[in-house]
Amino acid sequence: MRKRRDQEEFNMSFLDVICCGFGAIVLLLMITKTVQPLVVEQSTINAEGQIKALQEQLFTLRGETLVLNRDLDAKHEQLSDKQKRIAILKSKLKQIQADFAAMTSSSSTSESKRGELYKAMQTLTAEMERLLGKQHQRQNSVIGGIPVDSEYIIFIIDTSGSMFNYSWERMMQELIATLEIYPQVKGIQIMNDMGDYMFSNYRGEWIPDTPGRREIIMKRLRRWNPFSNSSPVEGIQRAVRQFYDPNKKISLYVLGDEFTGRSIQTVVQTVDRLNKERKPGERMVRIHAVGFPVQFSRPAHLQTTGIRFAALMRELTYRNGGTFVGLNDFRP
Repeated sequence: MRKRRDQEEFNMSFLDVICCGFGAIVLLLMITKTVQPLVVEQSTINAEGQIKALQEQLFTLRGETLVLNRDLDAKHEQLSDKQKRIAILKSKLKQIQADFAAMTSSSSTSESKRGELYKAMQTLTAEMERLLGKQHQRQNSVIGGIPVDSEYIIFIIDTSGSMFNYSWERMMQELIATLEIYPQVKGIQIMNDMGDYMFSNYRGEWIPDTPGRREIIMKRLRRWNPFSNSSPVEGIQRAVRQFYDPNKKISLYVLGDEFTGRSIQTVVQTVDRLNKERKPGERMVRIHAVGFPVQFSRPAHLQTTGIRFAALMRELTYRNGGTFVGLNDFRP
């Protein structure tokens, strides 16, 4: 009986030792547990975020560089066109001066012929002075090539949704650039392509040209958005009918992006009948135009109205003593 009890006590002690051993192992595992993997994982996440941010900055800089390069190329093209224009004018001026000198020495030269040559020399000299500046320092070349001999100017602006929503800031920049070429004129008028006046109190009258009035025009223009059918015909017709004066030199500036009318030929014929030639090569008013390529940002099958506007204004400006300028970007 004594021997059996001793054996049971020995078995219980052995189990106790085993349990304590397992408990110690568990305790050691709990004590030695580390958070180092979490730190490493967090560091990896932070590094990936920094790399992503740097990549986004790189893409942004690449995009800005592309835009700047495109603008620089456009400026180079404008400068090249201006230099070519100046070279042509110099060549024409030299030829006319030579002809004038030859005819002056000839006793058989008619007075009218001499007058025509002298007038041609004055026109070319004024054009070169405009392009080069009096000290050859003129900075504005945005609308180079447009004759600026008029004393009265009328802006006919497309106020349609496409222009107002996408190209309004650029349109205002072009209008300011045009006004800068005319430091002082005898009268200004602003209407939209429907023939609606910006200032109803100046309906049918010229707006006096003062620095203060120009500032008011630009402030009003920023929010001016009357209805438009995206066709400059009505505005041109009203401008010619209400403002033509044989004693005034008048230029129209049409600013728009599309033509939604039915027939280009009908418009050209209508303007021809209205803006008649006072003498060969000289119409009642000049018609210039600036085209904003808003429609060309759309898919090819939606660009028709933009193409038709360019075709219409090229023909109208050619027939009416003006110049059509097609911009390469509609954004400011």
